[in-house]
Amino acid sequence: MAFESFADFLNMGGHGLYVWLCYGLGLLIVVANLLLPMQQSKQVIRELRRRLRREEGSA
Repeated sequence: MAFESFADFLNMGGHGLYVWLCYGLGLLIVVANLLLPMQQSKQVIRELRRRLRREEGSA
C-alpha cells in the first residue's frame, strides 16, 4: 500500500481536502444527472394526466 495508515490515505499528502472535495462534487453531479430527469418526467406525466382529465370533463 502506498500510504502508511488510513489517516494518511485521507490526507493524500496534504491534498486530501481538494481530492475528496472533487470526488464529492463529481458524485453530486452524477447523482443529480440521474435524479433530476426522473423527477422532471414524473412532473410531465402528472401535468399530462391533469390536462387529460380537464379535457375529458369539458367534452
